[in-house]
Amino acid sequence: MAALGHRTYWDGYFAGRAAPLGRVPAEVVHAAFYSFAEGEAARHIPGVWETASPEASLAARERGSAASLRRILGDEPAGSPGLVRAADLTTKAATSAPTAGRVMYAGMRTLPVPGDPVARLWHSATMLREHRGDGHIAALLGAGIGGTEAHVLRAVDMGIHPPESFGRIHHLPKARLAAVMAGLRERGLLDADGRFTDAGRETKERIEALTDELAAPPYDALSFADLDELIAELEPITARLVAAGSR
Repeated sequence: MAALGHRTYWDGYFAGRAAPLGRVPAEVVHAAFYSFAEGEAARHIPGVWETASPEASLAARERGSAASLRRILGDEPAGSPGLVRAADLTTKAATSAPTAGRVMYAGMRTLPVPGDPVARLWHSATMLREHRGDGHIAALLGAGIGGTEAHVLRAVDMGIHPPESFGRIHHLPKARLAAVMAGLRERGLLDADGRFTDAGRETKERIEALTDELAAPPYDALSFADLDELIAELEPITARLVAAGSR
């Protein structure tokens, strides 16, 4: 991304992740990403397209991600039959779900699936990530939880206190954060100290349970034996990624 001219991590993030949507305006990216504060998408979109096209940014994202995955795993695991099988099963799941109401997932589905197994595994896992993310947004909308509010609930769930110190939102204007916290207290989701009430914890758990439910359709394409095999093949890959900090 830097070689293309993207100056910061967030330039590269918005350019690469939004690229499957094409040259849409910032308002569309803001709606599709959902969890960013007002104006954050507009600081990057459409400016990043003046630096590099969506096609070039997308290619760099995929090329760099596959290279990182291959470096972390090492030559032998990256070329193993187990990884090839994991890539095949992940791709089968990722290309089998309906796209209706799934904007980010639908954008990824329009892209060609790479032939290289490592790139295919990353690409298909990213499709599943976007499918799940679209469902999570639907769950948040159904519960009346906005993007910044979602970050606050996540921070509380993670035990971060005060939740306003969470890294994804601590940079926002204090007045904006105060208004969000006040709104969650007025709705009875947080107490005066900024921790979950019973209703707040129930809301968070309900959102996560619905997210899991909405994320299930891709895996309907796999048999129980396929699912067991996929989990078994992914476990050592996941272990290496976690051990490396996925850097």
